[in-house]
Amino acid sequence: MRSIFRNSKFFLFFLMSSIGLFAQFSKFQDEIMASRETAITRAVEAVSPAVAGINVTAIQEYATSAFFNDPLWNMLFPDQIHRRRVKSLGSGVVISEDGYVITNAHVVEGAEEIVVTLIGGQEHKAHMIGMDNVSDIALLKIKGKDFPSARFGDSNDVIIGEWVIALGNPFGLFNVNFKPTATIGIVSAKNLNFGRQQSGRIFQDMIQTDASINTGNSGGPLVNAHGEVIGINTFIFTGNAYSEGSVGVGFAVPVNRVTTIVEELKRYGKIDRTFRTGLSVQNIDRFLARYLNLSSTSGVIVTEVESGSSAANAGIKVGDVITEVNGKEIKTDSDIIQEIQEKFLKAGDVIELKVLQGDKDMNIRMELGK
Repeated sequence: MRSIFRNSKFFLFFLMSSIGLFAQFSKFQDEIMASRETAITRAVEAVSPAVAGINVTAIQEYATSAFFNDPLWNMLFPDQIHRRRVKSLGSGVVISEDGYVITNAHVVEGAEEIVVTLIGGQEHKAHMIGMDNVSDIALLKIKGKDFPSARFGDSNDVIIGEWVIALGNPFGLFNVNFKPTATIGIVSAKNLNFGRQQSGRIFQDMIQTDASINTGNSGGPLVNAHGEVIGINTFIFTGNAYSEGSVGVGFAVPVNRVTTIVEELKRYGKIDRTFRTGLSVQNIDRFLARYLNLSSTSGVIVTEVESGSSAANAGIKVGDVITEVNGKEIKTDSDIIQEIQEKFLKAGDVIELKVLQGDKDMNIRMELGK
């Protein structure tokens, strides 16, 4: 009887000790799990449901010649134009519960059909709301409601060196398990200006990151540690002509510009960048500079001002010399147009001119007219 009692006490002691050890082990496991969760993992978890794979079917035209480089026969028998369907892919991000999706214009350019795939594999045919080739931003719409959507941050508040995550569909990996791929890095630089490209696109105030961005990442979000979209991943620099992979130099369109573009695409379906100034100007060569007694050939001289135009309303007169636009030195007439285009300005926006009027330097604000 005593033996049974002693054994029971031992068993009870063993049981209580085991329960205590299990509780301590569970607490230890919880602590390990908690330590694995960081701002980065929480940001990925928050934004991933809003990231989309973009699958595009486009019509591509190409020419074939029966006689290759023979100019005589090619003149008699011109090239034949053929069309073929070409499939490509990219990334996107859902920005509203009613199904607006942002991607790059170059991802959906020439698209005959666009399919947006969401996390979990749901496929939706997308309607093109509008596309702006200049900023390389396109806005799509899918039917439905209550879609997970991403939250925008403030790209003016980006800090060089802060952690960022690139989310998207590199090499079509989204279609393997219907989840976006996440790569991590920092903001390497900001406010990078590349100007107008041969494609006609203008890349200004770009955010640089060393988070890996590869083929298929275009159009996906660049996200900060708060789980906010601060940019749309757009292009990369590659190592050489034989390698197209990431070398840790990628660039994103800042989200503040994206917001402006998206609002106008929603409203009008396009971005109207046409404007009028009512000015005619002429470049200044050394002979004209000597005749006008100018110290240099920088700037342009106003040769005509239309009555009632923006220039006339601003007080600009024939014979004035424009030397700066928005603080940038003007050397030729094309510099004025370039400055307006690279700042994405349009009718209704105001530019600041530095003007030599007679012997006085004047600062003049001029609204771009319609």
